[in-house]
Amino acid sequence: MVIELMTQSSVGGWTAMALGAVALSLTLVFFPHDVKAETRALPGSAGEVTLSYSSVVKRVAPAVVNVYSKRVVRAQAPSPLFNDPFFQRFFGDRFSFGVPRERVQQSLGSGVIIDADGLIVTNNHVIQGGDQFKVALNDRREFEAKVVLADERTDLAVLKIDTKGEKLPFLSFKDSDSVEVGDLVLALGNPFGVGQTVTTGIVSALARTHVGVSDYQFFIQTDAAINPGNSGGALVTTDGKLIGINSAIYSQSGGSVGIGFAIPSNMVRLIVDSARNGGRVKRPWTGAQLQAVDAQLASTLGLDRPGGALVQEVFPGGPAARAGLKEGDVIRSVDNHDVEDPQAVRYRFATKGLDGKVTVRYQRDGRSFETQVALEAAPEKPAADRTLIKGHNPFTGATVANLSPAVADELDLDTFGGKGVVVLKIEDGTPAERLQFQPGDIVLQVGETKIGSVKELLGATAGTREQWDFAIRRGDRTFTATVGG
Repeated sequence: MVIELMTQSSVGGWTAMALGAVALSLTLVFFPHDVKAETRALPGSAGEVTLSYSSVVKRVAPAVVNVYSKRVVRAQAPSPLFNDPFFQRFFGDRFSFGVPRERVQQSLGSGVIIDADGLIVTNNHVIQGGDQFKVALNDRREFEAKVVLADERTDLAVLKIDTKGEKLPFLSFKDSDSVEVGDLVLALGNPFGVGQTVTTGIVSALARTHVGVSDYQFFIQTDAAINPGNSGGALVTTDGKLIGINSAIYSQSGGSVGIGFAIPSNMVRLIVDSARNGGRVKRPWTGAQLQAVDAQLASTLGLDRPGGALVQEVFPGGPAARAGLKEGDVIRSVDNHDVEDPQAVRYRFATKGLDGKVTVRYQRDGRSFETQVALEAAPEKPAADRTLIKGHNPFTGATVANLSPAVADELDLDTFGGKGVVVLKIEDGTPAERLQFQPGDIVLQVGETKIGSVKELLGATAGTREQWDFAIRRGDRTFTATVGG
């Protein structure tokens, strides 16, 4: 930049340069000690020149694997008639008549061995929808794998391979709350399928909560290069401990731009422990509906700054209610960890697991208070009665359940439950899919029948009709529709 400024100076610029040279010479003569103070020492030994992460990589790399997911899908094969060049000239590929054919879809990701007996953690989106799974070790051996647990809400999955008694290298967890911004980290995985790759960087930020790739949005951000295929790979500290599972990147091109996100090891540990203990994730429930506190809301509440989680509603008899929390309270910290929004509160509760209590600090009417909130699961009352709807009606192919605090929490609904029937999932190629029902839709009415339970919905959809009238609630909106029988 200095050279550029010099070359673009006026005619008198050369005079200024000459004067500057004279001034520099005088400085060197009369102030030699100032110049000496700014010199830098050269490396004094070969060890100072050859600093390397190789020793860490040698310990970590054998525990990072490739994960292959495969599924067979059925697609319509074109009729041989339309393979004729004459027909293609006039009709192109607009027609796809013929018998169904099978097509194999494959996806590639990474994974981390977390115990010597072959338990592997990866991202749920790496294996989601797959029928067959294969794991390739660092030494190129391949094993068939089975899914022990797949948790869409955290975007984590646990796989198991049969090692025939052989003990495998594995990574130990490190407390992700001990990591600080600026710490050096290494990311290992298989980006773009080119083979195992190591990149390095620093922890750029902690507690990122607006990434949008899981229900529990609370991520470690790093500038270590993470690309497609790295998903499920390891983020480790320089002591070779696992602090996160690489999960997502921010990119407009599809490649790394130095903004990568990893699921913290404390959340990963919870899912792994659940896999070891029966394969079902049980999470604590606050028993309160929470809202983020922005600058405008902070001003209205008389707070000194934005941040925290405003208690909008408290479930009667739930953990928050028994702890004395009320509507209008603002939660500021959980177990001495500051929380900036509801996602941070949910993360702090979730990573504690069930049983015991957490300390919650909150503000009410300008004063600070502390209370102990019990760590317990949301109640499933009434019983879910999960049922796949069959027959000839608009809901065929939808799995539904009675609405309860447990089901509402599972679907992250802005409700505590109560009377009603909620859609849990939709089968492909069914009337429910064609009508674009979504998980979380609450069925309110079918015909003249108000729906308060799965049993009532089954009764209202039995038999056939010339037309079906129904109403559903999606979020804060209610929709009504009429379709043919």
